[in-house]
Amino acid sequence: MRAREVWFPPGATQRDWVVDGILAVSLALVSIVPYVQYAGTGAPWFFLVGLSLVTVLPVALRRHAPLVMLVLVAIGCTLQLVAFPAPTPSLFAIPVVAYTVARWVPGYASRSVVVVGAFASILGPLRWFGMNSSGNPSTDILYWGACMGAVLTPYAIGRRSREVAKARQNEIRIAEERYQLLLAEREQQSRLAEASTRTMIARELHDIVAHSLSVMIVQAEGGKAAAVRQPEVAAEALDTIAETGREALHEMRRIVGVLRAAPDSVEEPPTYAPTPTLRDIPELVARTSDRATLGVHGEPQAVPPALALTVYRVIQEALTNFLKHAGLDAHATVNLNYGSQSITVEVVDDGQGVEDPTDGGGNGLRGMYERVTSMGGTLRAGPRGDHPGFRVIAVLPVRESGVPATQRRSNPQ
Repeated sequence: MRAREVWFPPGATQRDWVVDGILAVSLALVSIVPYVQYAGTGAPWFFLVGLSLVTVLPVALRRHAPLVMLVLVAIGCTLQLVAFPAPTPSLFAIPVVAYTVARWVPGYASRSVVVVGAFASILGPLRWFGMNSSGNPSTDILYWGACMGAVLTPYAIGRRSREVAKARQNEIRIAEERYQLLLAEREQQSRLAEASTRTMIARELHDIVAHSLSVMIVQAEGGKAAAVRQPEVAAEALDTIAETGREALHEMRRIVGVLRAAPDSVEEPPTYAPTPTLRDIPELVARTSDRATLGVHGEPQAVPPALALTVYRVIQEALTNFLKHAGLDAHATVNLNYGSQSITVEVVDDGQGVEDPTDGGGNGLRGMYERVTSMGGTLRAGPRGDHPGFRVIAVLPVRESGVPATQRRSNPQ
C-alpha cells in the first residue's frame, strides 16, 4: 500500500466531515468549560483554553487523515502535560484517537498509537502524581494501567471493527463475483441454446430442401424421358413436381416465418403445421420415387413426437441420398421394424453408391447422426459389403415412460 493511502485513507465523504466536525466541537466545549475554575493556577485561562483546543480540534481529521490527527493530538497533550500538572477533560480525545487509528489505518502503522499511548501512560501519572505520591507501587501501577487501558480498549474495538468491515467487503465482493459468474454462465447457456437452435433449423432446412429438390429432379428427368412415348406419365411427373415444390415452399415459409416473428410484430403471424409422424412415412416413400418400396414389420405404437419426427427424417434423408447417388436404375427398400423396446429403420439400395458418403459436405449424414444420438439411438451408414449399394440402419429406443398409458393403446403417431 502506498504511503499516501496510509496517511490519507480514501473514502471520506462529506457526511464524515460533518460528523467528525461535530464530534471535535463537542469535545472542545466539554474541555474548555472546566478551565474557568482553574483561572488562578498561575497560567492565563485563555492559554489553557488554547492548549485544549489544540488537543481536541484535530479530531475533525479522524476520517481524512488519522495519523496526522494522532501527531497533532500528541503534540497538544505534550504541551498540556508541560503547562498544566493535572488531568484535563481534553484527554477524552485519547480514546477517540486510539479507536480511529485502529479502525482506519492499515497494517503496522496502526500500532503507532499503542506506542505513543504506552509512553503517555507512564509520563502522565509521573507528571500528575509524582513517583512517590502514593507510597504504594500498586497504586502507581494502577494509574499506569488505567491510562494504558484508555488506549488499548478502544484500539482493540477499532481493530475488531476493521476486521468485521473487511469481512463484509469480502462477502460483498464474493457475491458480486458470483453474480458475474452467474451472468456469464447464463450467457453461455443462451449461446449454447442459440447454437443448438441454429443446428436444428439447419437440419430441418437441409432435410426439406434436399429431399424436395431430389424428388423434383428425379421426376423431371423421368418426365422428360417419357414425354414423347407416354405423355400421361409426363403429366403425372409434372404434377408431382408441382406438389413437391408447393410443400417445400410451404415448409420453408413456415420455418422462416417462425424465425422472423417477434412478440410485438404487426406482420401476419406465422402459420404452424403439425410435424411429420409415423403415419406420414408411407406417403413420403410413395412420393419420393416409384423405385422405392416400404416394408413394415410389427405393430406400430404411440411414441413421443420427437421420436416420430426422427424416424421420418432419417428415412427422408436416406431416400434423398438414394436419389442423388444411387443412379437412375437403382431401387431402394425401406424396412421399418416396430419392436416393444425399439424401432429399427433400414434403408438399403442396389445402386452404384458413392465412394465417400460425405462428398456433399456431410450435412445429411451428420444431421441423421445428431438426430439419432439425441434420442439415445445408434446409426450405421456405409456401403453394402455383400452387394453393390448403400445401407443406412438406425436403431431408436422406444421410451414408453414419456407416453401416457391411454395414449399407447390408441392409434400410432
